[in-house]
Amino acid sequence: MLCAFLFSNCRRENVSQPPSAPTREITDDLGRRVRLPEKVSSAISLAPNLTEIVFAVGAGDKLVGVTSYCDYPAAAQKIQRIGDTLTPNIENIIALKPQIVLISTASQVENFTRTLDAQNIAYFVTNPNSLDDIYKSINQIGEIFGSVEKAGQIVGEMKRRVTEIETRTKTTKIVKVFVQIDKNSLYTVGKDSFMTDLVRQAGGESVTKDVATAYPKISKETALALNPEAIILSDSENNREPNEVFANSPAVKNGRVYKINADLLSRPAPRIVDGLEQLAKALHPESFE
Repeated sequence: MLCAFLFSNCRRENVSQPPSAPTREITDDLGRRVRLPEKVSSAISLAPNLTEIVFAVGAGDKLVGVTSYCDYPAAAQKIQRIGDTLTPNIENIIALKPQIVLISTASQVENFTRTLDAQNIAYFVTNPNSLDDIYKSINQIGEIFGSVEKAGQIVGEMKRRVTEIETRTKTTKIVKVFVQIDKNSLYTVGKDSFMTDLVRQAGGESVTKDVATAYPKISKETALALNPEAIILSDSENNREPNEVFANSPAVKNGRVYKINADLLSRPAPRIVDGLEQLAKALHPESFE
């Protein structure tokens, strides 16, 4: 699901929907104060990670619409589709009359949020760039749906598992890692991606950690000079092996090429810790024997 990586963040002024009373306000990741009903009973999710979080906090029954990419958990596949993450059907969204639309800035475009403004449909934007930001997103969505305690439990368990991973890898040698998102185009992760933080937590260092933006496309000449010790493939149909430019890299010569389910790596939701565990075990198998 490469398309979810390729759009830059939208930036909006503070906007709120004027619903019927009683209401409350919650601030999203763009600093917008979003006005919501005291109890949210209908919502639309425009990103798979947000759908996962809503179900995780126990509010899956409040979703009236999701994207065609929202395939987890299985119950999400029974909810009405409103298009994909990049081109949702605004007519379908309006017809469903949601109290809130949940948006990931990595997968939405400016004009779409303008349309929601014009229709007086409230929307909440998340923008996680690190594990801490993912924890924040889970707590925010828990607050939206009145599931603060459940969200706190999820975050607490995630932090426990992350601490265990850090304990196992803190004395190991840092491995220089290239994360390959797409073989042919050489999309990877940059300094604004939570996946760069994930590599660090796993005892590695992304060789593109200082590259601007979250998911930059690099040239073959640039890739050749990176010389990674390990290559992580975000496993998808068009990304099953390293780009040929890495043929003489230490990673390929030493057989240190690892495939990790793209959904676990790319979706900033509770299962991100599963991806982190797989990543840490790949980079430092000796620490998990």
